[in-house]
Amino acid sequence: MRIATALICLCAAALPVAAPVRAQSSLVALAGTGAAPPAPWHVVGLPQQTKPFTRFALTEIDGRRAVRIEADASYGNLVHPLQDAPAAGHLAWQWRVEQPLTETDLYQKSGDDTEVKVCVFFDEPMDKVSFGDRQLLRLARARSAEAVPTATLCYVWDAKIAAGTALDNAFTRRLRYIVVESGNGRLNQWVAERRDLRADFARTFGAECDTVPPVIGVAIGADADNTHGHSIAYVAGLTLEP
Repeated sequence: MRIATALICLCAAALPVAAPVRAQSSLVALAGTGAAPPAPWHVVGLPQQTKPFTRFALTEIDGRRAVRIEADASYGNLVHPLQDAPAAGHLAWQWRVEQPLTETDLYQKSGDDTEVKVCVFFDEPMDKVSFGDRQLLRLARARSAEAVPTATLCYVWDAKIAAGTALDNAFTRRLRYIVVESGNGRLNQWVAERRDLRADFARTFGAECDTVPPVIGVAIGADADNTHGHSIAYVAGLTLEP
């Protein structure tokens, strides 16, 4: 995967569409009566993607409404754009892993897959970004129907890397990870998370930007296109809080 393409897909630019998805100021709940997540949630993939898409469907599990996320040698994110959202505060959610990936290695491009992730997109000022990354961002934005964020932070559940670890994405430093849960000791049970976005942005991007930029979107997802694995996970109760 070339770096410009990585910026488009990893920073959550959408596939070309007839009209851009309208952003909202508040986060629409991942709930409803049907199987499809409600708008403005929409599935994002690679430009002209030929590999399978990660599958997202609303379902009932353990008495709660959740999004089932199944990756099978696939790629995809479920994205919610935001506009005029409140200043970054906290992000809370519950997640559950039913079938983990076993061959991931987030330090390597060949192992850069996630069994479940929750991501936040920040509108970091372009002058805070390195010259090389600015050029790649401009190229990525020219190829996308939606704005490509300058900074993306993804919280991940990883089978091997210790919880609390922060690291750069193997393809682009415009995306950075924090491992929140690690290992298989809590499989098939709901785990609640609440993250301080200001503190986590400062930890991952603070060396290049000393103020927390506006949040312009969130996403959930999983991918197994590099390791050709198969995972099943769930996310519920995703909320932005003060």
